[in-house]
Amino acid sequence: MKKALITGVTGQDGSYLAELLLDKGYEVHGVIRRASTFNTGRIEHLYRDPHEPGTKFFTHYGDLADPVVLTRLVHDIAPDEIYHLGAQSHVRVSFDIPEYTLDISGMGTLRMLEAIRDSGIETRFYQASSSEIYGSAPAPQSEQTPLRPRSPYAVAKAAAYWTTINYREAYGLFAVNGILFNHESPRRGETFVIRKVTRAAARIRAGLEQTLFLGNLDARRDWGYAPEYVEAMWRMLQLDRPDDFVIATGESHSVREAVEIAFGRVGLDPAEHVEIDERYFRPAEVDDLRGDASKARREIGWESEVGFEELVALMVDADLEAVGITPGVA
Repeated sequence: MKKALITGVTGQDGSYLAELLLDKGYEVHGVIRRASTFNTGRIEHLYRDPHEPGTKFFTHYGDLADPVVLTRLVHDIAPDEIYHLGAQSHVRVSFDIPEYTLDISGMGTLRMLEAIRDSGIETRFYQASSSEIYGSAPAPQSEQTPLRPRSPYAVAKAAAYWTTINYREAYGLFAVNGILFNHESPRRGETFVIRKVTRAAARIRAGLEQTLFLGNLDARRDWGYAPEYVEAMWRMLQLDRPDDFVIATGESHSVREAVEIAFGRVGLDPAEHVEIDERYFRPAEVDDLRGDASKARREIGWESEVGFEELVALMVDADLEAVGITPGVA
């Protein structure tokens, strides 16, 4: 039985990845941060009594700021695969807390790689990189596109990207970067723009809210479906040799398009409910991200299947159900 360790297991990607690996027969260990409130809603359905025979999902307290704990976890668990998804992952927030973002999202990767070196175990390491590292580089962006980060988050992810490559080349670690473009689902955090839009559309339809405040409606992103993207993570670690891959749909759409689809899905006119709030604009904007995933199609046999309109619709439907409305019922 293979063992996997996932940082950021309580997030959208971490929860889908844990499900995927358990379905493949892995023993899965997740790192969670201690908090005064419960933050494990996305993975509660995976819990069983750890002493019950057949239990294959375990959680451990840890923090990417604590190298001692990380090294101990890697040594004691001795995972065959490590999926490093943990980060301060909100781009706009990174402008407000740049030092913390650089420490957790950048130095956190260095600490994980050092934990592997210090523990002496043989493992395969996946680093969750981001399309934000391309910043102002013209679309489409591929593995050969120069990095031009435009936020503290992107700078941190660029540092993590190069650190992963450095440890692969300097120490012979099996370490890969998955350069994932935006990917969404009903499990996406409520402050990320597509989920913010679909949740607001459902709540306005239910009479629970009246107005949705957004920033740049013309920003364009390459949005895919998160459960498909975690499959790509796993495929990267099954290769004979480590490499880096862009994971994307190859299409870009604007925030405005997402708003129109979401509000149309619930029968509302967005012009009556959406207002622009300058607080949500970034100090340095990224206008257009669109990935070229031809290498992933060719070398790991991965491509996206869920299109943008279908993605927004399924998220709206999930948010309607959350407020007690059956999708498709007037």
